[in-house]
Amino acid sequence: MLDFEAVRSKKLTVNELAATLSIDDLRRLTNEMVDAMEALIAGCVDADVTFEPEDPCAEDIHAATPEEKAMPWTLAHVIVHTTASAEEAAAVAAEMARGVAYHGRSRAETHWTLVKTIAACRARLAESRRMRLASLELWPDQPNLEILAEIIPGRPPVNARGRFVMGLAHDDAHLAQIAEDVRQAKAARS
Repeated sequence: MLDFEAVRSKKLTVNELAATLSIDDLRRLTNEMVDAMEALIAGCVDADVTFEPEDPCAEDIHAATPEEKAMPWTLAHVIVHTTASAEEAAAVAAEMARGVAYHGRSRAETHWTLVKTIAACRARLAESRRMRLASLELWPDQPNLEILAEIIPGRPPVNARGRFVMGLAHDDAHLAQIAEDVRQAKAARS
């Protein structure tokens, strides 16, 4: 998997990290990331999916309701959120690679309260893998890497490769949260 530490410490931009990656590399990295998330939830049961972990630092500035702003994220919440973000990155990257200027977000996220079983989490990961890999089939043989977009205000703009890699970086940023949710849920049922 990619090491995002240099990007997080601002020693590299996302575009610099992604500069040499081929479409085959993006496929491989997508599979590695989804495999990593599947491995983290491998021993989970249905009760783990909706278990509310302790997270005194919980803060969601994009929460749907004021009550959800400081609510710890269940395993279901993390899985639907991170997959939706990576799918959005993949969809936007495919448009940019085809020469379409960035025109805003392209996001759809299953509401986390609808995911109640470990089978549903696994299905969400499988569906996300399929969608992300399929998005790479939309890339032309010579992708347009000249179109740049400032996805996060104040951060360096990215091209199609960089936008796709941002989805992987977002996944990576949630791996520890998934692991901690699983740890707490398993401890609670022991």
